[in-house]
Amino acid sequence: MNGTAIENFVCVIFNVSFMNCTWHVGRNVSGDTQYFLYWKTSRKEDFTGCQNYIKDNYGRHTGCRFQNVTIENKRAYFLVNGSRNGQNIQSYKKMIILYKIEKLTPPLNVTVNCTEASHGCEIQWQPPRTSHVKRRACFKYEIVIENKADPEKNIRSTSRTESSITGNSYIFESFSAEKRYSVKIRATDNGCLVSTSWGEWSTPVEFGTSQLTSTSSYILSLISVLAAGLVLFLCTVRTYLKKVSATIPWPRDPFHEHYPMDFTTEYKNQSIMHETEDTIAIIEEVT
Repeated sequence: MNGTAIENFVCVIFNVSFMNCTWHVGRNVSGDTQYFLYWKTSRKEDFTGCQNYIKDNYGRHTGCRFQNVTIENKRAYFLVNGSRNGQNIQSYKKMIILYKIEKLTPPLNVTVNCTEASHGCEIQWQPPRTSHVKRRACFKYEIVIENKADPEKNIRSTSRTESSITGNSYIFESFSAEKRYSVKIRATDNGCLVSTSWGEWSTPVEFGTSQLTSTSSYILSLISVLAAGLVLFLCTVRTYLKKVSATIPWPRDPFHEHYPMDFTTEYKNQSIMHETEDTIAIIEEVT
């Protein structure tokens, strides 16, 4: 029966190995119509049914989720049929070249290095992840650099787009240390078996004054750290020496030591003792 087959059948591969296929129900179907999807990657294979359906509010199948999908230049064959009140409805068939429906992942490891000397920034990144393409030359990129707004400095937000960039780096020469920027990148095909649609944008990376790389700044920071470390070291050594000196007795000086015995006083005491003994002896003789 016309108008019962599915419509707007679309499949997308994302995150390297996941695939979603979705469709709209036929124009002339009732609420009890149900659809079933089957697929294979070779004409010689048998069809495999969907294991994870997407459903609408009526419980009808309107899509299917796949995992562990590999591209490797393969074609995929899809069949969607269904039934209504036990009666078959129109089936839908489609062949898709898998690499053409891949949504490329964002470029990886986006970094920005700015220098005062050149007044420029080098933006670097790695190619997006795919299951079938390993050559860096298979991708070209689009870069959007946004000049962040700053009401306090009366700076308006503007953007600059560079397309068809090959390689994995880009020199941004309009850098100003007084401004803040952000950059995002996405990839597409550059003459290989890669989807010609643009891939996902990378997470924006901000750069500017706080990320400024300066040799003089590094040297000043290093000097400050070394100076603080030297002061702390000297204070620690001084405190240690004070503690050690307080616990070790000083050696006696034999030339300046005050002897406890006074020889002059000792001589006088001996003379008085002899005179006393002689007086006592005379008294004893008289008595």
